[in-house]
This record gives sequence, C-alpha cells and structure tokens, in this order.
Amino acid sequence: PTFLGEVATTLAEMQSTPKTLMTKNPQGKDKEKNRGDIVITDCKIHREATFLQYIQSGLNMEVVVAIDFTASNKDPQTPQSLHYMDPHNYNQYQQAIIAVGEILEAYNSDKMFPSYGFGGKLPNGQVSHCFALNSTPDNPKVAGVQGILDAYAYALTNVTLWGPTNFADVLKVSHSLADQVSRGRGYYTLLILTDGVVTDFEDTVDAIIAASDAPLSIIIVGVGQDDFGAMVHLDGDEQRLTSQRTGAVCKRDIVQFVPFHRYRNSGSELAKHVLKELPDQLTGYMKTHGIQPGPPIQTTSEWDVPAEVVGNAMAGMNLGQPPPGYASQAPGGGYPPPPPGGAPPPPPPPPALPPGWEEHQDPSTGKLYYVNRATNQTQWDRP
Repeated sequence: PTFLGEVATTLAEMQSTPKTLMTKNPQGKDKEKNRGDIVITDCKIHREATFLQYIQSGLNMEVVVAIDFTASNKDPQTPQSLHYMDPHNYNQYQQAIIAVGEILEAYNSDKMFPSYGFGGKLPNGQVSHCFALNSTPDNPKVAGVQGILDAYAYALTNVTLWGPTNFADVLKVSHSLADQVSRGRGYYTLLILTDGVVTDFEDTVDAIIAASDAPLSIIIVGVGQDDFGAMVHLDGDEQRLTSQRTGAVCKRDIVQFVPFHRYRNSGSELAKHVLKELPDQLTGYMKTHGIQPGPPIQTTSEWDVPAEVVGNAMAGMNLGQPPPGYASQAPGGGYPPPPPGGAPPPPPPPPALPPGWEEHQDPSTGKLYYVNRATNQTQWDRP
C-alpha cells in the first residue's frame, strides 16, 4: 500500500467535533501539501471495566465444586489412592479445594457452596454422575471451604468409587444455577477435580457450548499423572470449542485446565494458574451482555486485588500440611481451645447444641459453622 500522509492530534481536539484534520507526508517533496482530510464527526471514550471494579460493586462470586469418585482413583483405604485420607497431609483433592476455594470464598457473601460428586455408586446401588456430597439432594450447599472438605470426607465413607468419568451432568446443573443469577449481580465458577480422561466427551463439549453464554466459568484441575490431552482440548485456548454433532461454536472461552502435579509444591503458583483466566472470562461476559459495574460499595473482603494476583499472597502457604489445630478427621471434629493467658475472663458458654449438631470453625474466615451429622446439614447460624 502507498503511504499517503499522517496527522498529529490530541484527544481534546478529536472531541471537539465535527473536526477536519489535514494530513501531510513528511517524507514527500512538498512536506506542506495537503494529502487528504480526515473528518471526525463523532468521538466517544469507551472505558473497559475491570474485574476489580465488578467485585468492588458487589458482584457475588458463586462456587460449585464437583469431585471425581471414579474407581481409577483407587481404593481410598490404601495410601496409593488419590482419595487417601492421610492424617498428616492433605491429599491432592483437598489441596486443590483449599487453593481455589479460599480465594473465591473471599468474594462470596454467604460462603455456602453447592458440592457434588460424580462417577460414584450411591448406597442405594445407583451410579450417579451428579450427587450431593452431603447426601442432601435438595440442599447440596455446605458452609465454607471446611464444609466442602468435611462433605468430601463424609462422601468417601458412603459412596463406592465407580465410573465412568462423565462431566455433562454437573455441567448442566451448574449452567442451570448460573441462569438463575440476577443480571450483573453474580457469576458462577464450577471447579471440577478429576483424575482421568473424560468419557462422555461429546456430551461434555455440547454442555460447555450451551453454557458459554451464561455467567459461568469452568476450572478443571487434573490430579494424578493420567493423560489429560482431552482436557487441553476442552480448554479452547488454541481453537474455539466446536460441536462435532451440531457444528455449534463456543461463544467464548469459559474453560481453564490445570494439571495439579505441576504446581503441587507451591500454593501461590497453583492459585495463580488455576484462576488466571477467570478475570478476563468474567469481564468478557459482562462486556458481551452490556453490563457495566455499579458504584463501589464498602466490602468486608480481606482481598482488595484481582484474583489473578491474589495467589501471590499465598506464597507462604504449605498446602501439603493441615493448618494448626486442624482436627476435622478426629472423633467429634472441632478445634482445641485457645491457650490460657492474661485476657479477661471469657463470656459464659452458649447453651448446649441440640442432639446431632456439632460446632466447627472455618479455617479461611475464622467463622463458626454447624454440622448435623444425622442429616449432613451445614449452616452458619447456631441451631
């Protein structure tokens, strides 16, 4: 192409429309000759909203957890199992729940998370690809990250590892939840923890494409050393996900896959890579739907930075070791009382809990929550 000319201007000049700007060619023989006019009839400034602006305006980050209960994880009673409950160390599923959950929990108002399993055989003999970890289908929500860990441990004692590895059901449930969010007031993240290759691949692709226009992101964490080639394809970073059945194309990239073993020794690196695409996915959804953030509101979140950099604050966190006082696997659960000191005498203890209820403390927030072992119900309010 032939270079015709150029012009230097300012934003203020362009905003004083209509405006005609004369171009010149500084390399030509006649440097002052008019090489053509640029006529500006309208000038508008478009500011891209950021992830942080949506969070500061009160956007609620909802989290759904789905855990792989297929037999390829091996017998949970043996140390070779990815589900093995070592009394001294978290397994990979627990580590991933903590790394992702503790960050997203800070952006969630009620700290209640729907938690599911897939690929397991239930006590009634039915194989389910989307069952509530707390055995309460009508209320699968649990309280905080600790509630997820407790429900996961409970399910391992009641559900038989089976198969195959199907994602479509949990994807459809999460899509349905995301569709119920009030416009611009919430955004869902589905965290799938799995050890193997997805079996219902085409159903999964179609479910992801169907959900790509909903306020939903999907994070898949691969635990163990299996072949995760299909997961990389679902990620859609290189090429937009397309249905082989219908030809439908994903409206936006909503999937992030992370192999756990690469970052298992660093909580900050794991959090960084698991959550690095989430801010752009969220802002991309809002932009596509013409949703702007509202004015900032006062927040009680302990984080005041975007999730893509929050992981740096976790650099000193050792995900392989339970936090001090962790005792959810001990009989009765709970935490030891604080050591005696020179503090004022404590207030009188509250009345005893009703039969079947236990009190626990969420390690990420310090808040107390309550578990009914008979019904597997969890809640923040004291019963």
